[in-house]
Amino acid sequence: MKIAIVLFNLGGPDSLEAVEPFLRNLFSDPAIITLPGILRKPLARLIAARRAPVAREIYAKIGGRSPIVEETEAQARALEKALAARKQEARAFVAMRCWRPFSDEAAQAVKAWAPDRVVLLPLYPQFSTTTTASSLGDWRRAAAKAGLDVPYARVCCYPSSAGFIAALVASIRETWTKATPGLRYRLLLSAHGLPERIIAAGDPYRWQVERTAQMLVERLGMDDLDWTVCYQSRVGPLRWIAPATDNEIRRAGADGMGVIVVPIAFVSEHSETLVELDIDYAALAREAGVPHYLRAPTVGTRVDFVQGLADLVLRAAGSDIAVNSGAGRLCPSAFGRCGFAEAV
Repeated sequence: MKIAIVLFNLGGPDSLEAVEPFLRNLFSDPAIITLPGILRKPLARLIAARRAPVAREIYAKIGGRSPIVEETEAQARALEKALAARKQEARAFVAMRCWRPFSDEAAQAVKAWAPDRVVLLPLYPQFSTTTTASSLGDWRRAAAKAGLDVPYARVCCYPSSAGFIAALVASIRETWTKATPGLRYRLLLSAHGLPERIIAAGDPYRWQVERTAQMLVERLGMDDLDWTVCYQSRVGPLRWIAPATDNEIRRAGADGMGVIVVPIAFVSEHSETLVELDIDYAALAREAGVPHYLRAPTVGTRVDFVQGLADLVLRAAGSDIAVNSGAGRLCPSAFGRCGFAEAV
């Protein structure tokens, strides 16, 4: 059986000129701004135009472009290699939501390869309507447009995947070797934030992030570990889920503690790790009196993570329902926007 794997991620601008159209695509997404298209699209153009100058400055700090496509391509090739070692013929295709390569390009490439089955695999470990559901909706449109008539399966989420957790643990342990002897550290498990209204509407993202954090701390098995979950990248006037990562950095400084920041919702490096965490928050930590600031790398192509993805792909390929890191629906019933039951 030939399996085509479609890897979903947000994407990022590949040049400074691409920053504004990237932002325009982002804010045109109805999962991000829930207004009718006749209102949403002009608003997206306005927001993109206003934010583009600052965003260009951000990307200029990392070479004028996002590395996320190269990072995702590396994950795709590593996943193919892992599956080939298990005697499974598979090819991975990248579909970004807001910049090239888009789902349309991926759908055409999948059709040309003529697989027997397609597995849809989000590179968002925790499900959200703003990420995974949005990418799946865009894929359905692109696949229909391409006339791609192949049986589908999908991975819903994997917040507690053994491979994902093991890769995070390894990243933290390696980072901890750089700690200053005798200094107490606080582990900040940082995820991208969301407006509270999205969570209130039944989105399970925060619950799944907290599940990842709990599994990670249990797997670390460190006595007297000081840790907290926090959320970064908030923008605009809406009330966002808390605590905020920048506020937690300030609190650590007030407590005289070192900080180790761990991205637990990003699986590849991009502007929110390389700029927000490594540059902006590192500067904030110095200003806040944090005696030592460290940041653990994302899981990237770590063997445990890739093998965990391979497990999910093989499970999905043999399943008639969505699969995740559990044996059935993970989210409590209170979360009406859980993606487990969503149709392909």
